[in-house]
Amino acid sequence: MSIAKERRAIDAALDEYRRQLDVIPDELFDVTPPNGGWSFAEVYSHIMQATLGSSIALERCTHGNCEPTKKGINWEGRILLLLGKFPPVKTTVPNTVSDKMAASKISKEDAKNLIIKCRKRVETTMPLIATSSPANKYKHPRLGMLNAKQWFKFIRIHLQHHLKQLDRIKRNLA
Repeated sequence: MSIAKERRAIDAALDEYRRQLDVIPDELFDVTPPNGGWSFAEVYSHIMQATLGSSIALERCTHGNCEPTKKGINWEGRILLLLGKFPPVKTTVPNTVSDKMAASKISKEDAKNLIIKCRKRVETTMPLIATSSPANKYKHPRLGMLNAKQWFKFIRIHLQHHLKQLDRIKRNLA
């Protein structure tokens, strides 16, 4: 895995999230689609909180602030990282995540600020990955124990996945 390539893809995804904020009508940003699911605001809340949380886990791995372990990624995590995307089945946020970081209806301004925070976290943590020990792993709520490189790749996969969700919301509100 090329860390630089993942970084470019993360930056491109964050650029797209920012671009879409200018396109999504203000009056629809916090509207729940008629068939249910999250609003645009809730998607932005979830994805940016998850990106920040993942960057913290990544940083813990790079600084060795987690227990070295021989435990690793589970089968679901292996498939996700191998494919480089979520499988085409609908999944839900694990309760352990939604209890800690519930998606909320944030404002567009909050979303813009969260994107800036995520960019800054990616910028500061990326250089640490290359020298990180692969034995330093931190538990992902669904994928098992991930090391810094795996967390970085997960951030990219997760960001790209929720861009598709924004497209579904657009279609449902049209």
